Amino acid sequence: MKRIIFVLLITLSAQICIAQSAKEGVTKACMNYLEGFYEGDTTKLKASLQPTLHKFGFWKNKDKVDYRQVKHMSFEQALAFATDVKDNKKFPAKDAPKEVTILDIGETIAAAKVKAWWGIDFILLSKRGDKWMIEQVLWEGPLNKEH
Repeated sequence: MKRIIFVLLITLSAQICIAQSAKEGVTKACMNYLEGFYEGDTTKLKASLQPTLHKFGFWKNKDKVDYRQVKHMSFEQALAFATDVKDNKKFPAKDAPKEVTILDIGETIAAAKVKAWWGIDFILLSKRGDKWMIEQVLWEGPLNKEH
């Protein structure tokens, strides 16, 4: 009986460690994404984005009522955007939002929500080897009280 309890405890401990590791990996990918755009750091973006990235969203100017769809952003365009941020020092305010909320994690897929200066993003990730990578992003900006 003691042996069965011991094996169960070891199995439970291993599952908790795996879940914590997945959570840390998803959070790291999302923070690399946010910091890559905030800091203009293409190294962080390359560490978290799949080269087949599909990112698009909706933007509303403050004086407009309706959102308009913004064109797709590819991996290369994301890197170019970050380079422009760094080269032209277009950094967000120091108190700009930078939050990650994990929505769900499976064995090889995950979903997260991030809050950023431009609005909110819903992010889909996949596990490649032992690393979580961002596959798709759907975003809406700017932030309002409902987000």
